[in-house]
Amino acid sequence: MSLDRTQSELVELNRRHLWNPFTQMRGYFESDPLVIARGEGVRLIDADGRSYLDGNSSLWLNIHGHNRPELNSAITDQLGKIAHSTLLGMGNVPAIELAARLTAIAPGLSKVFYSDSGATAVEIGLKIAYAYWRRVGRPEKSGFLSFRNGYHGDTVGAMSVGGIDLFHDEFGPLLFGVERATYPNQYRFDGTALECAQACLSELEELLSRHGESLACCVVEPMVQGAGGMITMPDGFLGRMADLCRAHDVLLLADEVATGFGRTGRMFACEHEGVNPDIMAMGKGLTGGYLPVAATLTTERIYDAFLGEHSEKNAFFHGHSFTGNQLGCAVALAGLDLFETDRLVEKVQESAALVAGLLKPVADLPHVGDVRQRGLMVGVELVEDKLAKRSYPWESAMGARVCRRARDLGMITRPLGDTVVLMPPLVTESEDLTSMVDILHGAICGVTGS
Repeated sequence: MSLDRTQSELVELNRRHLWNPFTQMRGYFESDPLVIARGEGVRLIDADGRSYLDGNSSLWLNIHGHNRPELNSAITDQLGKIAHSTLLGMGNVPAIELAARLTAIAPGLSKVFYSDSGATAVEIGLKIAYAYWRRVGRPEKSGFLSFRNGYHGDTVGAMSVGGIDLFHDEFGPLLFGVERATYPNQYRFDGTALECAQACLSELEELLSRHGESLACCVVEPMVQGAGGMITMPDGFLGRMADLCRAHDVLLLADEVATGFGRTGRMFACEHEGVNPDIMAMGKGLTGGYLPVAATLTTERIYDAFLGEHSEKNAFFHGHSFTGNQLGCAVALAGLDLFETDRLVEKVQESAALVAGLLKPVADLPHVGDVRQRGLMVGVELVEDKLAKRSYPWESAMGARVCRRARDLGMITRPLGDTVVLMPPLVTESEDLTSMVDILHGAICGVTGS
């Protein structure tokens, strides 16, 4: 049993057999690798019994805390009935019940198509958008519009609409072409937030005017561009962007994989500006970080386009082996119950206000260029020269070094280049939030010499 092994023994097994994602394995084994054995609340405990605050919600997944009794019970109760049966050509109880709950809370969406990860949820959305226009007699609308510096996952379609050179350039020959607009980054724009929004909207409108007749949909991370560096949209941008898509008859696909389920202070980020997308991709927090379940939601209009006689071959020919898995759907239902009993969206709003105040001393540090926050999504961009907004050289790995120092001080998080992320579980209490920001402040000071 792994629990009988020491951390060093497990690291050696890791060295021999496991290839970690988004990890340079040579450097990994030179940096005292961490092996997690269990979790309690907002803490992770390694194989040698050391405890750490979970400062990035185990890659933005965990909402309700680790080892939550209500979620554990939901899984064990379902396990006593059935673990999985196919959703192809038949239904199952928790998948149907969860679909009803999701459509009740998602803005303007009425149908749910399940999958197993955020990337596949986006991929399904792209295929639905492409196929929809063929079903309604407009096959020329086959292209896609997305935003530079975006991230939507690592399957081929999701990478195609992504825009992070480091992740995607190598695979260019495998990807299909897309039109790209500029996501508004106020910190890197020479002007006010309003001017930044207007410049990006003008560019978007020009692209839609030129290519709208051939575009199936526009893909966007609403309110916060996550892996691109926690870039926050200026107020009003999302609503105006949605209006432009409607005006040019281009479907809007909202990638809420990272921003959904309370993370931004609303159940879904689109709600901040009253936007009802045509398609929405969700994952990560859907099961509270317990099991891999994702979903793609659509409007009734889109769903209806795929109805027809068997002879017409009009169905949506897509599926996954574990689509609608009962264990995952059961824990997702229990998680939605916790949103109500814990008043979780309201709690995020209160916690976000606390964190905003705690971050002020961080923002004043001489090597912190920008602090970006929306709800409990926080990015702290480190710079070599604050006045000039000059970034550190890539080889300095400043973000990674700060995160390693934070680990030494008792908190786990990961950087996005030189942007350090703070995304705690949504249930994190004020004392632990204060500790997390204190550790972040100390780690930045310790590494940058502030």
